[in-house]
Amino acid sequence: MELLTPEEMGQVDRITIAGGVAGYRLMQRAGQAVLEEIVRFWPDVRSVAVLCGSGNNGGDGYVVAKLLKAAGISVACFYMEQPKTNSDAALAYADYVSSGGQVLPLHHFIPEDYSLVVDALLGAGLVRDVSGALATCITRLNMSGVSVCAIDLPSGISGLDGQLKGEAVHAQHTVTFFRKKPGHLLQPGRQLCGDISVCDIGIENTVFETIPIRLYENLPEFWRDVLPVAQINAHKFTRGHVGVFSGGMMSTGAARLSAAASARAGAGLVTMIAPPDALPVHAAHLTGTMLYPLGKTVDVLNFIRTRKIKAAVLGPAFGDLPRARELVCALLADSADEAGLEALVLDADGITAFKDQPQILFAAAERSGCSLVLTPHEGEFQRLFGGLVTDSQSKVEKARQAALLSHSVVIYKGADTVIAAPDGRAAINSNGNVLLATAGSGDVLTGIIAGLCAQGMPVFEAACAAVWIHAETANCFAEEAPTGLIAEDMPDLIVKVWARLEKYGLLSNDSISLKNGKH
Repeated sequence: MELLTPEEMGQVDRITIAGGVAGYRLMQRAGQAVLEEIVRFWPDVRSVAVLCGSGNNGGDGYVVAKLLKAAGISVACFYMEQPKTNSDAALAYADYVSSGGQVLPLHHFIPEDYSLVVDALLGAGLVRDVSGALATCITRLNMSGVSVCAIDLPSGISGLDGQLKGEAVHAQHTVTFFRKKPGHLLQPGRQLCGDISVCDIGIENTVFETIPIRLYENLPEFWRDVLPVAQINAHKFTRGHVGVFSGGMMSTGAARLSAAASARAGAGLVTMIAPPDALPVHAAHLTGTMLYPLGKTVDVLNFIRTRKIKAAVLGPAFGDLPRARELVCALLADSADEAGLEALVLDADGITAFKDQPQILFAAAERSGCSLVLTPHEGEFQRLFGGLVTDSQSKVEKARQAALLSHSVVIYKGADTVIAAPDGRAAINSNGNVLLATAGSGDVLTGIIAGLCAQGMPVFEAACAAVWIHAETANCFAEEAPTGLIAEDMPDLIVKVWARLEKYGLLSNDSISLKNGKH
């Protein structure tokens, strides 16, 4: 689950070497791992070009080339610069050459002469833009259509933020070691990595005693131990009550999607809080969801306290921005004790309502006893945080800064959704599916978050779990059809996701029992 920046991975290597494992031995293990992946993915390969840089990534390439040659596969190495004297890469170069291996300058490389290219040029620590002859070489490689296996990360991609540094290799498979880096999961790096294998080269997990980790890949193992699991004596009131705020008569569908998702996520009760003119519309569509008229704010607050609503959704198709601001501020202010709301999830109009006055929202969240969750897509993120966070930062750092500013858990949505908490923890989601790009999909996500929070799940973990579950509904659908997913399908697909988690043993027996109360 842990993700390591290139700088942290360098620390890992140094700690491992200081512990008695020679650097060249790590390089040899890395090369062996790459060879095994090549044989697994390209079992019939007969001619391979290995493109080698001057650093450790290039050293890995020379080790791979020697192993390929020993396996009877035709191989040639092409270098940008020869390795520095007395480096581990120089040892790998010397071993390859002494075995009779061929080494040519990079400008001699013709991609079409080979059935596979191993990219060992630059690795994950790239900071400068790729230009000149190297950029030309990468462009020719990408245009050739020849398959590429990248070592660590395709050359031209930053391991820190996944951004392209000039030209970048488009790989079909990427082999990395010990742990992934942010660049493997953040776009556009994620797309250019192809399939990713993380290989064990003998580095011990004890390195995390020295290197504190605050960034994770959003996998079920990260939050499984705090997933709400109903106990034998559970009833609807102990399973949590969610309130969903609806828009007016002509804008009711989004709120119903959120309500259905909250129920499928396990909430014991869901109440739709809707303007009076919208109540008949909801009544015609809803059975298990209760209804309450959206009248005076004081009456709504009293209802939330009396009916012990623990989590609420506000924003999807709400429409009335001034009223949204009023309700959000009142809900946050009224949550100072155990009788108040514990989690408030804002999306769409709930975020846009504060676009001109974000500090009002941030200050209300800071004073509140209620946990705030914000779920902006790129446009909404800019409306709320534009000018307040540094654009040059990675998506992870922007999400972290936004979470700190807003005193909330921020779900920065997209193909590489990032979830960040005010305390600096962050996770990058990796199971997203293009089928999620459909109207109403975000409304389903807000409902899942609220449903999990209402059951007492810690808010950051609930946000992470909801993002993964939401994405997995699309993966379940994709197993039966390549297209056609609509938001109305998604709440029912949550059931299949729960079944999948159970099947693969990802529902822990140690999960928290359902309860009301502060989390």
